[in-house]
Amino acid sequence: MAAAAALSVVLAVSGCMAMSPAAHRRQPHPQKTQASHTPRALPTVSPTPTAVGFDKAAQSVDDPNSTWVVVNKPRPLNPIDFTPPSLVYPDVTYVNRQPMRPDVAAALVAMFAAGRAEAGLDFSVQSAYRSFESQTRVYDDDMARHGQAYADTDTARPGHSEHQTGLAVDISAVPAKCSLDACFADTPQGRWLAANAWRFGFLLRYPADKVAVTGYTFEPWHFRYIGAPLAARLRATGVTTLEEFFGVPGGTEYH
Repeated sequence: MAAAAALSVVLAVSGCMAMSPAAHRRQPHPQKTQASHTPRALPTVSPTPTAVGFDKAAQSVDDPNSTWVVVNKPRPLNPIDFTPPSLVYPDVTYVNRQPMRPDVAAALVAMFAAGRAEAGLDFSVQSAYRSFESQTRVYDDDMARHGQAYADTDTARPGHSEHQTGLAVDISAVPAKCSLDACFADTPQGRWLAANAWRFGFLLRYPADKVAVTGYTFEPWHFRYIGAPLAARLRATGVTTLEEFFGVPGGTEYH
């Protein structure tokens, strides 16, 4: 597996990075001690059974420090202004130079290297970590321009964004094509990521056929780090969303 290859990653410890609204259109078109979690049933989606031997309570889906944390419209981060304890900059190409958690950075470097070695493809980081304050500015700007009803379909409210966890990365092609657009799915980079990101512990977080579950429209550029074991389990079981796998609330409405 390409993710297991030894790779040199240049990392620099960072603090919070703010982002201008113009630099990133949206998060929806828009993770301490591991705690046990009792799954709650979705109102319209039943969790898919997993194979014996995989412990779905091995990490918390509520603790924002956990790589399995599930944050969406009805599930804000707790605390809502959570900041990851450690953020770094991997040695990759950036559109907006934003940091991410160290384990995400290592996996991302491995994934980008594999894409280059296996398919001759190059990638860049469109966006990664955004602070509560950054997301507030993005959301407020969208609301001022288009009204709250529209903003809630286009931008995550602060405290509800996966980017605030430091585990989400928006990826674009090099040279740029269909950045932050659904047509990214049809680019060579988009196709390669959709087929291979799981090998490196990433999940294409907002599939086209799961809008009612995730609350967000198709985002083929938005990849969420969940770790290799969980990514492999999702692939093996055919489950494509965290909400369905863990049996936690999702949907299009904020609570």
